[in-house]
Amino acid sequence: MKQIDHIAIAVNSLEESIKVYTSLLGVEPELETITAEKVNTAVYDLDGVSLELIEPIGDDSPITKFLQKKGEGLHHVCLKVDSLEETMTELKEKGIDIIDETPKIGAGGTKIVFIHPKSTGGVLFELNSGLKKKDADENAD
Repeated sequence: MKQIDHIAIAVNSLEESIKVYTSLLGVEPELETITAEKVNTAVYDLDGVSLELIEPIGDDSPITKFLQKKGEGLHHVCLKVDSLEETMTELKEKGIDIIDETPKIGAGGTKIVFIHPKSTGGVLFELNSGLKKKDADENAD
């Protein structure tokens, strides 16, 4: 694991939360919709570590279920790794459950996977190599 990439907070209303977090942090967020994950995001760059607000799109979003069960708050911590595939293999060998069998596309077009919270004391971790799918495919050649 290289470093913390971002910390994600699930929110009911991105519009309302942006007002609070922009005032608190003093910077404007980058907005993005991640259709595959069924979320809208607002990402605050905080000098190398980002704070990501995530709002569900629709009732079938995993974030909708999270908010119904736990309410607003910390959703996951994302760790940057050198090689997503190598890290997945190492973790599986150590008995750590990975939710995703293959990487999927997350914010900014980067490849991501999630570690099951039952393997980490209830904390959901995302792994991110920092490579966008296109760049990762080129590096694999």
